[in-house]
Amino acid sequence: MDMPKPGPAHARLAVFAGNWEGPEALQPSPWGPGGPATGRGVYRVVTDGMALTQDYEEEKDGTIVFRGHGVFTIDPESGDVLWWWFDSMGFPPDAPARGTWDGDTLTFHKSTPRGDGRYVYRLEGDEYTFSIENRFPGQDNFCLFMKGRYRRV
Repeated sequence: MDMPKPGPAHARLAVFAGNWEGPEALQPSPWGPGGPATGRGVYRVVTDGMALTQDYEEEKDGTIVFRGHGVFTIDPESGDVLWWWFDSMGFPPDAPARGTWDGDTLTFHKSTPRGDGRYVYRLEGDEYTFSIENRFPGQDNFCLFMKGRYRRV
């Protein structure tokens, strides 16, 4: 049997490879008061091009207040982008978030017992925006939690 090789969907994810930094705006939430922050991400193509890892940290007032590690890959059956997320809040990941591309926008959705999330990456040249919207149990609509704009550094 021949080993699978990365395809065009993997190459599309690889556009994120590199170091990124930018301003973020967080809304008040159960996790904190919100406010401005700086986000930094290091993305690496790994496992012979079959996955992309993401190491993230968020800084507020000169202190790192949050860290996360993501793993992206392609579902060979559906072509969806899968995203597993581990972070300093300590919740173990359930199933991965599932995402699809629409032009230069990659949108993920995920449901957990703590609520639903929508995560949007929008490529804009050598920058991207990222937003998180949450819908907690009992809420009808998604609410913006965080939005950031990142540039390569």
